[in-house]
Amino acid sequence: MSSCETLLASLRSGACDGVLSRLYALDGMAQRLDWARARAIQVVERFQAAFDPDGRADAALFSAPGRTEIGGNHTDHQHGRVLAAAVDLDFLACAAPNGTNVIRFQSEGWPLVEVTLDSLDPREEERESTAALVRGMAAQAARMGYPVAGFDAYAVSDVLPGSGLSSSAACEVLLGVIANHLFCRGELDPVTIARMGQKAENLYFGKQSGLMDQTASSVGGAVAIDFADPSAPVVRSVAVDLNALGYALCIVDSGASHAALTGEYDSIPKEMGAVSAFFGKRVLREVDEGQVLDNLPQLRRAAGDRAVLRALHFFSDNLWAEQEADALERGDMDTFLSLVGRSGRSSWTLLQDITPTGAVAEQAMAVALAVAERALGGRGACRVHGGGFAGTIQAFVPLDLLPAFRARMEKALGEGSCHVLSIRPVGGCVIGVKEHGGEGQRERVSPRI
Repeated sequence: MSSCETLLASLRSGACDGVLSRLYALDGMAQRLDWARARAIQVVERFQAAFDPDGRADAALFSAPGRTEIGGNHTDHQHGRVLAAAVDLDFLACAAPNGTNVIRFQSEGWPLVEVTLDSLDPREEERESTAALVRGMAAQAARMGYPVAGFDAYAVSDVLPGSGLSSSAACEVLLGVIANHLFCRGELDPVTIARMGQKAENLYFGKQSGLMDQTASSVGGAVAIDFADPSAPVVRSVAVDLNALGYALCIVDSGASHAALTGEYDSIPKEMGAVSAFFGKRVLREVDEGQVLDNLPQLRRAAGDRAVLRALHFFSDNLWAEQEADALERGDMDTFLSLVGRSGRSSWTLLQDITPTGAVAEQAMAVALAVAERALGGRGACRVHGGGFAGTIQAFVPLDLLPAFRARMEKALGEGSCHVLSIRPVGGCVIGVKEHGGEGQRERVSPRI
């Protein structure tokens, strides 16, 4: 930990430039590095103005990235496999202990959140709020026996809301990394922090999410995750450099809102659950595709055709997610892109999470995919991104085609709708400076760089 003044001095001197370059994929991009340095300095300055005017608080910088789902669409809640990756958009915060039992969390542009730690039980009035996440993450750490206390945090975020990049998971991981650094002696590993985030979201925020979002944000890089045992997911890091392979990752905003779509999202696990229940099982991971095909007439009557189709999507996408990870690790982009395309078509035709039920005049996701397919002209691949029905699509675009692809998508969907991202090799982390005797100050990122 450092005082705000020491932290600012190290940022202004360029002592953290190497760390910032790695977090935000800035190698050789001087202007972007200037932006990242200025952003970090601004966060510390605004923390100081809000909470520490004398600049003496033991403060540190913390970062947690958004995530992109690459493979395994709606497989995680059925204890399946996914392929996901952290991206170079994040929550960035300056935080310090405040010596009280109150957590004060200021996210730029939003009202100050204050959570008193006299009770760590879920509160109905906090559901679906940032306060619920703050209380939920503190509660998980306290229940593991750590002396959680009050702290102040000032945060900024460029994780696009409603984009499928999971700003809520990034916020949870950020809070977990802060608690780990301030109160848990750095003993919490990334997967533990991810599980804490899921519990905070499920029990406190009131959203029944899987564990993919938090794991991808917390671990960093590309990760293949097997949720056969959700209490102990098997996480495999997958080395990948899309730029070196000649491709860019684009997230394209379809322009449709997720509002009023809760029923659509809930219908997917409900219907998949109806298929597994037909066989006396809890989730589809415990069912064999052959059983579904062998019992098709009875199953269609019991669960309905859409439920059967959604189950068939699970069996395919669960397999393809693992194959995609293997192909990326080999650098086999032809196989990878073919699998992404197959996954996207399965999501559209079997999972049916592209267009809300009954929608006719407005089918934004379908339009975005149709335009993307034409802009790619048989190259690259595109698919739904995240939960579907609204929000964003994902495209892997050959670098030589990127300017034309971006122009085509933004002409159809609006300026600024196409976001070019990079896979970030670092998950939730602490950015700081460490003294080395006469050697001065050197940059540090922990727990993973």
